[in-house]
Amino acid sequence: QVQLVESGGGLVQAGGSLRLSCAASRIIFASNAVAWYRQAPGKRRELVATITSSGTTNYPDSVKGRFTISRDNAKNTVFLQMNSLKPEDTATYYCYVKQHDFDYWGQGTQVTVSS
Repeated sequence: QVQLVESGGGLVQAGGSLRLSCAASRIIFASNAVAWYRQAPGKRRELVATITSSGTTNYPDSVKGRFTISRDNAKNTVFLQMNSLKPEDTATYYCYVKQHDFDYWGQGTQVTVSS
């Protein structure tokens, strides 16, 4: 069974940085596109970063220039480096991967940015 485990969330002041990690078991990240999503209370889950199997990355305008997604193939782990954090970045962040028409989500890690 595929498992995704996120870590690295926490409380940070506005302008600060956090680095999230998503470690996978029973799936090879390097062979799949991987994404980070986030969901704030009362809001829809939104995409914040993707990385394809070839390493191409993509971001919405809301985080472009501040967030960076990367992958360590040897550790089968995907990271989300978040800089210049804003209070509106407060949310639960989820790692996501799709394989063979199945969607896999991690349990989420909470990020709280204080003003």
